[in-house]
Amino acid sequence: MFLASGAEASIELKGGMIIKTRAPKRYRLRELDEGIRRERTKMEARLISEARRWGVPTPVIYDVTDYVIAMEYIEGEPLKKVLTRELSERVGELVGRLHSCGIVHGDLTTSNLILKQDKIYLIDFGLAYYDKSIEAQGVDVHVLFQTYESTHEDPEGLIQAFTNGYTRVFPKAGQVLARVKEIEARGRYAK
Repeated sequence: MFLASGAEASIELKGGMIIKTRAPKRYRLRELDEGIRRERTKMEARLISEARRWGVPTPVIYDVTDYVIAMEYIEGEPLKKVLTRELSERVGELVGRLHSCGIVHGDLTTSNLILKQDKIYLIDFGLAYYDKSIEAQGVDVHVLFQTYESTHEDPEGLIQAFTNGYTRVFPKAGQVLARVKEIEARGRYAK
């Protein structure tokens, strides 16, 4: 069953698994496109597995080929629909673990967090990458805070709850959260 299609890949549910296939880009030279797609597919699978090793619940990877990842289907409720302060605090802890291992998600939104049997899973690592810089981690958190502000009620309470969890788990949380404020200020200045 076809589930979704994005700029980078299509997602299908087949045999109880998610099949994520990176689509070719016709505007790129074929050899270049194949190399980029192959590397991004392998990198995404590696990042999902690494995050899981650091205590971030993610889908289990079953198989990886050149352009396809077969992984566990997490059947649950997108956090977008059920977010509370308590869940936001737990998200802070997950993101703290993720950043502790040097992974930046790249698309940290409540649509990419799934609640299944009281456990929060982080999905869609298609834009993720390794980066331990305060700037990259700050942008990651900033994207989540923007989601809170544009999509959810009580954004201040959700942000404070996230901050509590993030600070408890990630030693550099103070630096990252200060950078988030700088990033917000840059955005206001640019407008």
